[in-house]
This record gives sequence, C-alpha cells and structure tokens, in this order.
Amino acid sequence: MTDLTARMLDLGRRARAAAAALREAPAAARTRALALLAEKLKAAEPALLDANARDVEAARASGMAEAQIDRLLLTPARVEGMAQAVATIAAVPDPLGVETERWTPANGLDIARVRTPIGVLGVIYESRPNVTADAAALCIRSGNAAILRCGSDCLQSSLAIAALIAEALAEASLPADAIQLVDTPDRHAVGLMLTGLDGAIDVIVPRGGKSLVARVQAEA
Repeated sequence: MTDLTARMLDLGRRARAAAAALREAPAAARTRALALLAEKLKAAEPALLDANARDVEAARASGMAEAQIDRLLLTPARVEGMAQAVATIAAVPDPLGVETERWTPANGLDIARVRTPIGVLGVIYESRPNVTADAAALCIRSGNAAILRCGSDCLQSSLAIAALIAEALAEASLPADAIQLVDTPDRHAVGLMLTGLDGAIDVIVPRGGKSLVARVQAEA
C-alpha cells in the first residue's frame, strides 16, 4: 500500500465516522456552523486573497490561459459573494426529516418518503476555489460528510477555505472531519476516490468539464 493510498483510506474512515455523528446533529448546530463559516470567510479575506495570489502566480508561470485564470481568481467581491452564498444556504429551512410523499399500496402498508442524509459524498471539481465553500455548505446543510478534491491549480486557496470550514464545524460542536479536503495535487487521489475508498464514499459528484465527467462515469 502506498503512502497516498493509506492517507486516502484514512480520510475515508474519518469521513465515515463524522457522517454518523453529523446525521444525528441538531439542525441548529448545522445552521450555526454555516453562519460561522460565512463570518469567517469575510474576516479572512486578506488571508484568502494571499493564498489565491500564490495559486494565480503558479498558474501564470505554467502558461495557463487568462480565461482559466479568471475562473481561478479571487477578488474582494468574490470573497464577499462566497460568504453570502454560504449565508444563503444557512437560511434554507432544514431539509432533513421532511416527509415529501406518503401513500398506501394495495397491501395496506403506510409508506412515507422522508429526506435523510446520503452519508459521505466525494466531490471532485476543477479551478474555482469558491466551489470548496459552496460544496461544503451544501453538504453541511443536508447532513452529509464530504471529501473534497479540488483542481491542483486552486489548492492553496482551497486549503485556506478548508481550514475555516474545520474551525466553523468545531466551534458549532460538530466533527471537523465532516468536511475534508484532499491536500495533495497528486492526480492518483482522484482514482482512489473513484474506487470508493473501501466503501467510505457513497456518491461521487463531479463538477467540471466533459473529460472529468467522462472519467467519473467510466471509473466510479
């Protein structure tokens, strides 16, 4: 077993344990974590812009096209927008435990469809660092743990955002491992996630171009 495989399997085990705790957590705790995250994103704007500047510098040095760099770039307005998006998700009514349908078949059973967490989501995305905050917020709101794998070009920005997510979760008395970011640019990490990490990941969610989606469809 390689070091990367061991590290990824450890992420999976920790995410699985966190998912069990998160699904039992009260809605108020998840709402508080999101409200805290929105505040932290605003307060950490200088640090986020500094981390993003390192990503942008490396992208330019590698010859990345300016259109792609624009997707990667964070500005004060974009940080504010990221924080506002998290605050908006925090304000969404809690979806868990909501009955969406009820019916009685011919055998007389009373059957209801109720919203519950999926478990652990593996989210794979490319150059936009705001997806780190967006994906985390949606998972927290819905009571799901997540393993996030960003594009290597936005790794420094995403690491800075992920640190704020962990702080917000801990301060809301939720497991910080509920949202974990793969902290290596090694592309083999994606392949390992697509194997499910020994059953730890329930669903893979790709957000990116056709090649990424095609790889997930072929290998997951």
